[in-house]
Amino acid sequence: MKALKGTSYSFPNQTKFYSGKVRDVYYFGDKMAMVATDRISAFDVILPEAIPFKGQVLNQIAAKNLLATKDICPNWLISTPDPNVAVGHLCEPFPVEMVIRGYLAGHAWREYRSGKREVCGVALPDGLKENDKLPAPIITPTTKAHEGHDEDISKEEILKQNLVNAADYEVLEKYTQQLFARGTELADQQDLILVDTKYEFGKIDGKIYLIDEVHTPDSSRYFYKEGYEERQQKNEPQKQLSKEFVRQWLIENGFQGKDGQKVPEMTESVVKSISDRYLELYEKVSGEPFDKQDYSNIEKRIESNIITALK
Repeated sequence: MKALKGTSYSFPNQTKFYSGKVRDVYYFGDKMAMVATDRISAFDVILPEAIPFKGQVLNQIAAKNLLATKDICPNWLISTPDPNVAVGHLCEPFPVEMVIRGYLAGHAWREYRSGKREVCGVALPDGLKENDKLPAPIITPTTKAHEGHDEDISKEEILKQNLVNAADYEVLEKYTQQLFARGTELADQQDLILVDTKYEFGKIDGKIYLIDEVHTPDSSRYFYKEGYEERQQKNEPQKQLSKEFVRQWLIENGFQGKDGQKVPEMTESVVKSISDRYLELYEKVSGEPFDKQDYSNIEKRIESNIITALK
């Protein structure tokens, strides 16, 4: 199966290039072109095999959700000239990610299970079990690490370290709550529950913009709404849509990104099963059939589409 593992273009008027965990970013003064590759990361490690159609899935879901939330706050996106490309405004990013949780799952559950009753300075009540709905959504920010792991951080610590000033942080909190409410509504329309997600923000000329991807299965966790209550009552695992299935596969095979651990072999059947799950994620989250792109000339097509978009 063909997949887009990476790109290495040299465009006219290009001012910078950055290769992240899963995206290649080309800078052109005050604009940028973000290529969503098929690379996949977990536990802050780029896995050895790329996943066909993953980049297209994430790019198209993100674009759809950026359009669906632009009445709440301005965002960076200008156009999506290719299934794997988003072109937008270059913003000065805040050095924190705004994670918001409506349910006790994933990292927050692991912390809670270990005995902690506070996550990022937010108190949690006793007596909760995995995947329970929280009394109200909580914001649990993380630092943004260029390398290695993002770290939990409290609002108080963010302000104390002056990572974000108090006035801006108030706006980030307000936008985060409003975006999560909208994301919850959009998920509900697809018979899904938006469990938790993260938002990233940046600034242009003092104005705050939503940046990066929004409500994708890589940045968010979804549960199927049907059967949620019944599964909770029976203490059964929730049926979910997110990248968690990749993390679980890695954990079961002895990998959590820790020193000395080796990524398990990603056979062709493992890669295909992950790709199939991403296609299912797309159709369930977007409510639309997935149109598989042609990989035969993908590198040249992306290059041409970026050049045209920037004219």
